[in-house]
Amino acid sequence: MSRTYNTIGSLKTLKAHLEESNIYEFKSLKEVIDFQSAFAISRQQLISHHKNLIEEEKNILNVELKDLDTAIETQKRQTEQLLTDEIDKLKQLYNVYTNQNPTNLFQKITHNLKLWSYNRKIKNKENKFDSEVKNTISHLVDNYQKKSNRYQYIISNEDEAVRQSVHHSLSELERKKAVIDNLNSFIYGALGEQKVVKTLENLSDDYFLINDFSVSFSPAIYNRQENDYIKSVQIDHILVSPSGIFLIETKNWSEKSLESLSLRSPVQQIRRASFVLFKLLNNGISNYHLRLDRHHWGDKKISIKNLIVMTNTKPQEEFQFVKVLTLNELLGYINYFKPTFSLNETQRITDFILRINEQKIIATK
Repeated sequence: MSRTYNTIGSLKTLKAHLEESNIYEFKSLKEVIDFQSAFAISRQQLISHHKNLIEEEKNILNVELKDLDTAIETQKRQTEQLLTDEIDKLKQLYNVYTNQNPTNLFQKITHNLKLWSYNRKIKNKENKFDSEVKNTISHLVDNYQKKSNRYQYIISNEDEAVRQSVHHSLSELERKKAVIDNLNSFIYGALGEQKVVKTLENLSDDYFLINDFSVSFSPAIYNRQENDYIKSVQIDHILVSPSGIFLIETKNWSEKSLESLSLRSPVQQIRRASFVLFKLLNNGISNYHLRLDRHHWGDKKISIKNLIVMTNTKPQEEFQFVKVLTLNELLGYINYFKPTFSLNETQRITDFILRINEQKIIATK
């Protein structure tokens, strides 16, 4: 099995876009695609779940209202009994004093004050009887009214109650779907790149696969042959093999995409990347940052072969300095070339390219 480095570029970009939109739950490309495929079912399941929640709430409210009704009546009776007992006790005391016959003036005054006090308390208790009862059950009545209003609302507007209940969750589900649908180009790209990686992993461990090689230059480097200033390049896959280096650009394009003039030419893209990698490798060799085994004839050349792998359909045309292959043709093409490098050399070439990739920005002056 080939040795693989780095996450594929489209998947990395897809994950970054999802996180920018506060979407973190997807751990793989398959989970994203499954979410898209199952969206209609998930949406209906979410609505059904909230229908069940509203039905459950209605049933609970029905039970709670009956319990509250009983609690109100019980509390009312208990309070009425307590207040009645207090009034009866005051009346008994009043009657006791009424039957007394004080003899002197001081006793008469005291007696009359007592009668007036008891009478006042009795009247006060009787006048506040209903309000006292109401106060003791007010919290229960308020709770009952609140639950009753909600219960009546559900009975009369069940569909609207479900809509309100599901609104937030459904909006979030639909938001995620819209974000993911806008990232379809990255999803298709990641699917294609995953297929290429899985195919290349069938090679032996003499092969080193570097995904998502990306580097920038300050200032831009000049390609005299193409009259092109190159500020940055990105390569889907670099395969370092015993027979040299394969630059691989993956395209999961339909026939319509092949004919589109708005899509950037992958031929130009990979030729720019090939020029950059050739320059970096030669600078590495000349500056002794990359050492290859010596040959008695002279310095060994690292050949770079430019491949475009079409995972869906490929054009009939052929192009200068670039080979266009289907996924099924890929391994046969790679294995066609004879080995010219030892395992130690391919490892050193791989390490050199990885060090460049880690720099991200290369100062060219």
